[in-house]
Amino acid sequence: MFHEGFGEHVPSGLPDSFGSMRSTRPIHPIRPTGPVRAGRAIATFLFISVLGACTSAPAPDASGGATGSTGPVSVDNCGTTVTVGTPPARLVTLNEGATEVALALGLQTRMAGTAYLDDSVPEKWKEAYDSVPVLSKKYPTKEQLLSARPDFLYASYSSAFTDKVAGTREELLGQGIPSYLSPFGCSDKSKAAPPTWQAVWGELNDVAQVFGVTDRAAAIQQQQEQQLARFKAEAAGKDLKVLWYDSDTKAPFVGAGHGGPQLVLDAVGARNVFADLPGTWQNVSWEKVVAADPDVIVVADAGWDTAQSKIEYLENDPVLSKLHAVQRKAFVVVPFSESTPGVLLADGAARVSAGLGRLQPGS
Repeated sequence: MFHEGFGEHVPSGLPDSFGSMRSTRPIHPIRPTGPVRAGRAIATFLFISVLGACTSAPAPDASGGATGSTGPVSVDNCGTTVTVGTPPARLVTLNEGATEVALALGLQTRMAGTAYLDDSVPEKWKEAYDSVPVLSKKYPTKEQLLSARPDFLYASYSSAFTDKVAGTREELLGQGIPSYLSPFGCSDKSKAAPPTWQAVWGELNDVAQVFGVTDRAAAIQQQQEQQLARFKAEAAGKDLKVLWYDSDTKAPFVGAGHGGPQLVLDAVGARNVFADLPGTWQNVSWEKVVAADPDVIVVADAGWDTAQSKIEYLENDPVLSKLHAVQRKAFVVVPFSESTPGVLLADGAARVSAGLGRLQPGS
């Protein structure tokens, strides 16, 4: 998924040293035609896999039925109140983040459709995901959406609730279809949730309340809190300077001081070389990257901009190839879906913790 604030500018200086290759990033995520395998072909860089058992959600009951109250439920969401009389039975998710929350809560038997992936659904949820109809590789048309007969819509980004896609939330409610928008994606930024672990669990709990499965949300939160406590104690990132490289070769798009990357790096005790920048993501110049000379580079892997392509660019550039991290092949590959605030962010922290632990001196 694109990040708000993503802009284009040409870095100044070093005009002959850096290439101008730039990935073409879609405005919205494009679902890969198969599981993302980018980055696996490079045998020499570090690719840490996280065992699904370490971060998997608690197993739901086979029926997928509600486990909490089945009476009317209301939750505050981006400045509006979302109310359902009974737990929805035909959920449609419109972005990968929303889909992953639904799958983590074991709602697949109550999903009438899904759309848009940034990379690929984790193996632990693949069987559940494959049981849900995919309405469209991109956002579905209104006709495709209504043909699924949804009784509830859930999206990660406000772009889903526009006239070109599902329609506004007010219009949908007028048709009897309530909706929920991730608190991180509120169109009114003054109402958006801050990027914190508590806000991640808040979204999870909101959705669980709507569907009557609050015990599942509580179990996931408890499990992730225990994970984060372990990562803090291990401090795999101690004394390591880390660049979180998302995309773009002309003006690299990097993790800034207030977002998913910062939450992960704080959790593992590493120092984000661009922690002083405002916002979640920022474009910077390669000169600033060279000046920071990170010990490790976390590289995002997405369908629109693979980890492999970015690593090859770093290794083949005459200046960037001299970076300390590039010389040591100190790369940790993280799926894009594990880099944004959501139910998979703890998996990203586990992946980074394991990767940095491998790269610590003497390991």
